[in-house]
Amino acid sequence: MLTRKIVLTAIVICLSQFAANTSMIFQSPGESIINQDQKISKTLPFKEGEKLQYILHYGLLNAGIAELKVNKTNRKFKNRKKTLNMVGKGWTTGATDWFFKVNDHYETYMDIEKMEALLFIRRVDEGGFLINQDYYFEPDSNKVRTQNNQDYTVPNGVQDMLSSFYYARSLDFSSAKMNDVFIIPAFVDDKVEYLRVKFKGRETIKVRKGKYACLKFNPIVLEGRVFKDDDDVTVWISDDNNKIPILIQSKIIVGSIKAELNEYEGLAHPLAIIRN
Repeated sequence: MLTRKIVLTAIVICLSQFAANTSMIFQSPGESIINQDQKISKTLPFKEGEKLQYILHYGLLNAGIAELKVNKTNRKFKNRKKTLNMVGKGWTTGATDWFFKVNDHYETYMDIEKMEALLFIRRVDEGGFLINQDYYFEPDSNKVRTQNNQDYTVPNGVQDMLSSFYYARSLDFSSAKMNDVFIIPAFVDDKVEYLRVKFKGRETIKVRKGKYACLKFNPIVLEGRVFKDDDDVTVWISDDNNKIPILIQSKIIVGSIKAELNEYEGLAHPLAIIRN
């Protein structure tokens, strides 16, 4: 029973985090920022119409699916000219759905000129546990207002759970050195947390859909009941101007979980797939 509980907890964590930000884990910073001069790429890594789909595996079990879409929006924001709507969804499948049903929905609206979060919407149902959040960002005044009309002061460049993923993709990794740490502040569950990802070099990896040239990162995670060590999550993103996740692997106390790219469409740039 304990083993099953650990596995299900890990699946829920990975699926919900993946739908929100592709398993980039948030944690208050406990070390100095190695790479303080984080630059934005000159080329936008995504565009309207991009769709990414991932399959989540636990061993031989297909445990869930996650999708990420970039949509056009007619919603208007004050003093913002270019905005896009990004939607992340994750849900359990097969036996996992029968044991512990998960249906997560995340949305963000971003100013894509300044790469700033403007509005975050979260609707989560994890085994009957519900979360409903609406965060209204005011980047010019460093404020966030919640659905309960509570105001919070936040640091410059703060993101939400989903916009942090698109912001991270926009970073320029061309000069990254081994073990450089990139840190992104994010407003999560009514407080500021920090996403920390450590650059671990370049690798070629093969998944069921092909072989890809990739950049390798370790999101720095909390050790504890699910993850063994603080580097037990590895993310491989395409080594091109898209910078999309190709494979995410998470070691847990019992086995491992991975999410791999299953389908994609509407990419802004050619994908770094290696033809044999």
